[in-house]
Amino acid sequence: MDVADLGLPVDVPSTALFTDQYELTMLQAALKAGTAERRSVFEVFTRRLPDGRRYGVVAGTGRVLDAIENFRFDAAVLAFLRERDIVDEETLDWLDGYRFSGDVWGYPEGEVYFPGSPIMRVEGSFAEGVLLETVILSILNHDSAIAAAASRMSSAAGGRPLVEMGARRTHELAAVAASRAAYVGGFATTSDLAAGFRYGIPTVGTSAHAFTLLHDTERGAFRAQVDSLGRGTTLLVDTYDVTEAVRTAVEVAGPELGAVRIDSGDLLLVAHRVRQQLDELGATGTRIIVTSDLDEYAIASLAAAPVDAYGVGTQLVTGSGHPTASMVYKLVARAESSDPQAPLVAVAKKSTGGKTSVGGRKWAARRPDAHGVAEAEVVGTGPVPAALADHQLLVQLVKGGEVVAREPLDVVRDRHAAARAGLPLSATQLSRGEPVIPTEYVQDPSGS
Repeated sequence: MDVADLGLPVDVPSTALFTDQYELTMLQAALKAGTAERRSVFEVFTRRLPDGRRYGVVAGTGRVLDAIENFRFDAAVLAFLRERDIVDEETLDWLDGYRFSGDVWGYPEGEVYFPGSPIMRVEGSFAEGVLLETVILSILNHDSAIAAAASRMSSAAGGRPLVEMGARRTHELAAVAASRAAYVGGFATTSDLAAGFRYGIPTVGTSAHAFTLLHDTERGAFRAQVDSLGRGTTLLVDTYDVTEAVRTAVEVAGPELGAVRIDSGDLLLVAHRVRQQLDELGATGTRIIVTSDLDEYAIASLAAAPVDAYGVGTQLVTGSGHPTASMVYKLVARAESSDPQAPLVAVAKKSTGGKTSVGGRKWAARRPDAHGVAEAEVVGTGPVPAALADHQLLVQLVKGGEVVAREPLDVVRDRHAAARAGLPLSATQLSRGEPVIPTEYVQDPSGS
């Protein structure tokens, strides 16, 4: 059984209303004008990375594919649009039969991206493509922001495992998506059972302070947990006095105690003291897990501490200060008429304030240097230079309305690790800086 196809009881039957009203009013006007069926190309990209970030992470692609498949205007949705008089009857009739029948290309999920990278390209009629703007951006902006934070944290952890535990710090459905994105970015496990059920992510969890406080003594709480979960469990040791709790934990579980968790205090100092105490008590194999509002900087500061794993919540599910990837969805080319054979012409917004875009249907390639390390993100229109043909980034995700690129989440996670490893070493520095490689544009002389 593929758990990725199970869905959750809280899933909505349709994603059609995960949209902004103006997308439907644009559709209505285009239907009246006779331009709705013009072949069009929309692209998702970001003009800049969040301040100080060196690279972005593509995440949420698999969820986008699900959303496109479920973008259906059923009877209840159409009734809502009719009752609110949002669009006219002609538009409602068109929506009643909506099925995306175009093509979608994009960076494979887990890949890294840079300013101007054509992260996703949607091709079809204007009517088909314009309706998908909000749902695509909603997913990619959220998941890519979480995955980028997770990637920085996993890099800072230096191979030590990370536990995602932010479900209580965000919306209940956003928590499931955040757990998935964190796994893409390098986290090993999640505390969220819904994420484990929906996506097959390994789940972990033992006890909170409430369990200790429930019992008459800390020893009684530890005994109850060990009797239930075994000596390999993780005991929370900072409810009262850490030193006393560690001593009691080893007395109850023996030197085979799996781990202790520290959730407060000066984690660097406490971790060293706890490690020394565990070793003196003969529990040399007992691991130390730290939690308590960690971010990538706090994780990096614990690099020299005897910490075996980290649990991260709030800072992860909020993108560690950058909760969106600031991606946009823009029309970059459209046909001169509704004739299926009409040629495409490049279109682009021209404005002040840094909100311009580059027109034309684009390809992208990552040029390596002599050592195989990425040195530039090359984005262009027209023919792909022969020297870059083997380094192209976009893959087809949807063909003729059919999803053609679903893949296991572990494949996505491994892809991200490989993509990050292919960047210059400075990509993993936490200090502020520019994108680790520049974006270069190659314009087709014909202008198409």
